[in-house]
Amino acid sequence: QVSFGPRVPGTDAHKQCADYLVSSLRSYCDTAFIQVGEMPSKNGSVAINNVIGSFNPEATKRVLLMAHWDTRPQADEDPSRPTEPADGANDGASGVGVLLETARQLQQQRPDEGVDILFFDAEDMGDRQGKPETWCLGSQYWAKNKHKENYVARFGILLDMVAPENPTFAIEGYSWQYAQPYVKKVWKAANDLGYGDIFVNNLGSSLIDDHVFINQIAGIPSLDIIHYDNSSSGFGEFWHTHDDNMESISKITLKAVGETVFKVVKEF
Repeated sequence: QVSFGPRVPGTDAHKQCADYLVSSLRSYCDTAFIQVGEMPSKNGSVAINNVIGSFNPEATKRVLLMAHWDTRPQADEDPSRPTEPADGANDGASGVGVLLETARQLQQQRPDEGVDILFFDAEDMGDRQGKPETWCLGSQYWAKNKHKENYVARFGILLDMVAPENPTFAIEGYSWQYAQPYVKKVWKAANDLGYGDIFVNNLGSSLIDDHVFINQIAGIPSLDIIHYDNSSSGFGEFWHTHDDNMESISKITLKAVGETVFKVVKEF
């Protein structure tokens, strides 16, 4: 993903990565396609390209796995080049990377029930001083225009910024509010796998992320696995800077998150 360049909506890198993502999901899933739409933003309308792949599309019992695949149009926390976009290796690409591997594993170890993988577009175009609705445009669009009529999932898991070294995955506040039983299921799976030191069993902050709109608009109980720490931003010193590159990525962390999600899906 990073090799395409920053995946800012409307750019060539964004289009090339969308083609790569849907091609990858088609090679693993039973069905895959791009959901095209449009959402208003502070700078006018934004084209939405949500990438969706499904296993066992006719099954009624389903779980929803989510991540956003776009990158922020500017690295506005960077002291030297704040107007240029960053690689977004952690913020965007990490969750997608975990779910691409999850899809590959599910092709080899077929799930009994339905699994949908959603890569949301235009998550990171929000106004830091504006309303929450300026963020997460792709998930808002999907929540109002689901890819299948009368679509229902038992629960959803969102991955965001899941690759830093020595991460802290506390229980995010909205996740606990809307999806408490499934939070317990995910954190237990992590603990059973030996990852209880990073999936810490304490309540963290409530964060505006894609899962909020899936909970509030789509009505699907959804939780967020997201790194949040004691840095100035809460998301790591490289958040929205040019240090969010491949050097910020930990394979160990990706493995822990991927194994946890896969265990929950297979035991669903």
